[in-house]
Amino acid sequence: MNSKEMNIAELAGMVGGTVSGDAGMTVRGFAPLEAAGPGELSFLVRKSRIEELRASKASAFLVPLDIEEMPNLTLIRVKDPNLAGAIIHNAFLATPFEAKGIHPRAHVGSDCRINHEVSIGPLVVIGDRVTIGARVSIEAGVAIGDDVEIGEDTVIKANAVIAYGSLIGKRVIIHQGAVIGSDGFGFATDERGCHVKRPQVGIVRIDDEVDIGANTTIDRAAYGVTWVKSGAKIDNLVQIGHNCVIGENSILVAQVGLAGSTILGRNVVMGGKAGAKGHIHLDDRVMVAAGSGVHDDQPKGAMIGGYPAIPIRNWTKSASIFVKLPEMLSDIKRLKKDLALLQGKIDEE
Repeated sequence: MNSKEMNIAELAGMVGGTVSGDAGMTVRGFAPLEAAGPGELSFLVRKSRIEELRASKASAFLVPLDIEEMPNLTLIRVKDPNLAGAIIHNAFLATPFEAKGIHPRAHVGSDCRINHEVSIGPLVVIGDRVTIGARVSIEAGVAIGDDVEIGEDTVIKANAVIAYGSLIGKRVIIHQGAVIGSDGFGFATDERGCHVKRPQVGIVRIDDEVDIGANTTIDRAAYGVTWVKSGAKIDNLVQIGHNCVIGENSILVAQVGLAGSTILGRNVVMGGKAGAKGHIHLDDRVMVAAGSGVHDDQPKGAMIGGYPAIPIRNWTKSASIFVKLPEMLSDIKRLKKDLALLQGKIDEE
């Protein structure tokens, strides 16, 4: 149970909101409408759920700008209650960093530079010449290769792997089981059909404030850099091939797969199980529907879907036709039969 307390005026200032009701009220937590109780703040995203707000036991509410004053209720009006709720919830959960030092069962290689203000758990293995900044938390079982650099305030969850030479920025979160810097998938095939491995000698660079989900894999470059730029958010079970570039603030949802040298611009969004064939460029703000396969370059702001991916309006029209194909086939067969009968009559005449 979070015991942190903040008053409504303080919270409104945090999210640029305006207060109606008791601005001096103190709340101690944050919860959704159906679960919030006295002394907690909740939020309403859509006006259509206003009756759920009236029934909620919360003491105060984040609401959209178009909600009118409500007697006996304290409201914080904001442009985006969902965003404001995320900011406030994080504020309630924030705790000071606790520097526990290096666990005695961790292994640290030679010539490492590790800030004194860190928390490194048991069975962590750190290679040689590793640099780790202040307030970094590394949980149990993490393996870090030689020549890795990790920036301040980064969190690496249990059993993740950061392979040699990887560069990790500040305030990065790497979740359980993720692998950063595994070999890219590159082979040359001889005349007998045997595959010869191509060396993968590049690195992975992760910029500041990137979030990498559990069991996601990001391959090192064949040459040069595989680069995830600042603010990108990557879900669980995503595969990023060698020499890919993920633009700032892009979002890759679960099971997205990018073949080597795929380049994404800023704020690209790819839905779950979408894939890109490699050596293509998706420009800024491209949106790819879940399950789609992208096979060619896409211009800025394109919205695409399907397999192969096409403009989203064309895809939705095509999908609606696809479900009618059995009926259309029956109609075509009937029309062909009718046409044959008509043609026979014409020939007789």
